[in-house]
Amino acid sequence: MPVLVPTSLDGVFDALASLPGAEMIAGGTDFMVEVNYARRRPRAIVSLRGVRELKGWRREGGDVVLGAGLSYAELMRPELSVLLPGLSQAARTVGSPQIRNAGTLGGNLGTASPAGDTLPVLSALDAKVVIGRSGGRRELSVAQLIVGPKRSCLQEGEVIVEIRLPAGLGSQEFLKVGTRNAMVIAVANAALVVDWVGRSVRCALGSVGPVILRASAAEEFAATAIDWDERRLRGGERDLEQFSALVREAARPIDDHRSTARYRCHAAGVCARRALERVLAKRAGDRAEEVPWES
Repeated sequence: MPVLVPTSLDGVFDALASLPGAEMIAGGTDFMVEVNYARRRPRAIVSLRGVRELKGWRREGGDVVLGAGLSYAELMRPELSVLLPGLSQAARTVGSPQIRNAGTLGGNLGTASPAGDTLPVLSALDAKVVIGRSGGRRELSVAQLIVGPKRSCLQEGEVIVEIRLPAGLGSQEFLKVGTRNAMVIAVANAALVVDWVGRSVRCALGSVGPVILRASAAEEFAATAIDWDERRLRGGERDLEQFSALVREAARPIDDHRSTARYRCHAAGVCARRALERVLAKRAGDRAEEVPWES
């Protein structure tokens, strides 16, 4: 089986053109599991590990541009944790240290699993995924890229090049439920972004449907329920429960060996509720620090 290891994007495009049907591998943390269990038998492999254009990250105005080859461990570094706290939180939940050092953001997108931990955060941040091919590029949302369980709209010869995200947008939280505390595939996960400037709420769910889902009705409800000046829910506990109920309604889970559909719905609602509680508690604390004590 031929294995090509290009060091540039042009080299990747040439390799894919010369080996029709070749499969791409970055960290290999998902790919090799399928190979080891005989679920995948690649005819040829193009490694993306050494491609310089896929490495690192940069600031462009108000955006952060992440190379598709960025590892989970790199996403956890302090400089990115400040700019993309939700994505950093999600990266911490992925596998073991070895997996976090090898696995990549582009690989998580390309695998297109509904349980991918970074994907709800990317969806909630309205990430733009830049796809490269010989002679051009195109830009897609997460919803446009991922069309089904482990199915993307990537065409022959296309490569995920980079991901564009707003830097330091609002308050961000990511929560995950699994069958154990570490190194686990999510039974359900949720990402929440509260934009205090734009006065909007975004909530994305993973592992509770065939693709990453946005809880649109819950988002709209929370945006009207929050007192944006006081940084709290007007209806308190009642609003939290309504938000959680709307998140549960947005879920479209299945029963499988890891969980029942009923429990997945419940877990998604709990994760989203706790995320909103944490965001509001932190924001209220920030506001309290802004107000001097009166004697």
